[in-house]
Amino acid sequence: MTRLLDIHTHHAPREAGTAILNCSPEEFMPQPHGWYSVGIHPWHLPASLRSVSDETIRIFAHPQVLAIGEAGIDKLSQTNLSLQINIFEQHARLAEQLGKPLIIHAVRATDELIKLKKSIRPTQAWIIHGFRGKAALADEYIRQGFYLSFGDKYQEEALRTMPVERFFIETDESTTPVDALYERAAALRNTPPEAFKEAIRQNIERLFF
Repeated sequence: MTRLLDIHTHHAPREAGTAILNCSPEEFMPQPHGWYSVGIHPWHLPASLRSVSDETIRIFAHPQVLAIGEAGIDKLSQTNLSLQINIFEQHARLAEQLGKPLIIHAVRATDELIKLKKSIRPTQAWIIHGFRGKAALADEYIRQGFYLSFGDKYQEEALRTMPVERFFIETDESTTPVDALYERAAALRNTPPEAFKEAIRQNIERLFF
């Protein structure tokens, strides 16, 4: 039974195996019993990049890498939009080839993501991380087959109305302990904390293992 409860963090967990540490391919240095997601963030795409390198693909395939990303589309970034879409699509197709979920950074990119999802028709989960949108946007993503991950900041109504089988909890950049985030979310949903945590743990087990 996995102890993994935090699917996306930028802080090394105190106890290995309790969180998925996100890093770039250059930062990937796997530690014993650790779990990772690896991707090229849209903020950090070199203008000359045309394809994901063979070395990065080898890292994606590493057994301790549970998910690909975060990759994504961010319309507030200065990075060329066509480049972002191209590299994101490569991440998405590699996630399919490797059989791993895709962790997505999305800013004002709902239409583009839905269009790509309909084109690629992935069997692996596409997870919007750090979701802060309104309940109506959450509903639209759920209708299109996405999963959502909630961190320290979010619209409470969106979290309350989420189907429990479609979401996750993460710390991302926050220093708030993940257990505190679970307790807050459980209270908002009027659910016993342990029952809520077990439901999310089952999601993690199903998608990542």
